Amino acid sequence: MKENLIHYRTCVCNINYHMVWSVKYRYLQKLVQEIAEDKGFTVHLFECGEGDHVHCFVSAPPKLSITAIMKYLKGISGRKLFERFPEIRNQLWKGELWNHSYYVEMVGSVSEENIRRYIEHQSKAY
Repeated sequence: MKENLIHYRTCVCNINYHMVWSVKYRYLQKLVQEIAEDKGFTVHLFECGEGDHVHCFVSAPPKLSITAIMKYLKGISGRKLFERFPEIRNQLWKGELWNHSYYVEMVGSVSEENIRRYIEHQSKAY
């Protein structure tokens, strides 16, 4: 992938992450892509897995911390979903779309192809 090339002379690179967080509502893929485009990172894969969480394969420039990326994805998506579907707030525990936890793994020790296969397989249960 061209965007993953590291240019040592100019110190420009992208960092790949495998991210997992719980989801309480599934109308997200288009919204997540819009958030990523607006905030300057790329979502390569996005799947809902095992009934209650999301798997996301993301590339981001080093200037974006993983905390900022998660804040954008959870915060903006939650706000926009509640604006569009206000009735879902009553169906959620404590009226919150996302719980506070997430898991992130920097891709490097596992090949990108293995991460892609794993994430794509998450949607097979549905």
